[in-house]
Amino acid sequence: MSGRTDVKTVPKPWGHETIWAHNSLYVGKVLHLKAGQALSVQYHNQKDETIHLLRGEMIYRVGEQGGELRDIGLKAGESYRNEPGTVHQMEAVTDCDVLEASTPHLDDVVRISDRYGREGTNAP
Repeated sequence: MSGRTDVKTVPKPWGHETIWAHNSLYVGKVLHLKAGQALSVQYHNQKDETIHLLRGEMIYRVGEQGGELRDIGLKAGESYRNEPGTVHQMEAVTDCDVLEASTPHLDDVVRISDRYGREGTNAP
């Protein structure tokens, strides 16, 4: 498994993410979301990801492209898997730590809407 990176923390407008593994097979991250903050409404063309809520409570919105999103309440210990093409968004009710394991496609993000002005493909 070549291409492993050192642990890296990346600031985000909703908190920060810690990338603890990245190789040719997978990426491992922990997302730290501040209460009341949300990631973009987004989907991925190739990336397949599973999230596991380690701490906190969130509203997880999920649906098909062009359709309505349904709200799912997630609490610590609960998980959700997104296949490519699934529209999704995380919104923290309380401070949250989310373990994310995905395929290695870090730049495969298509933002549909974003409260921080980052709409579009692969916006930072």
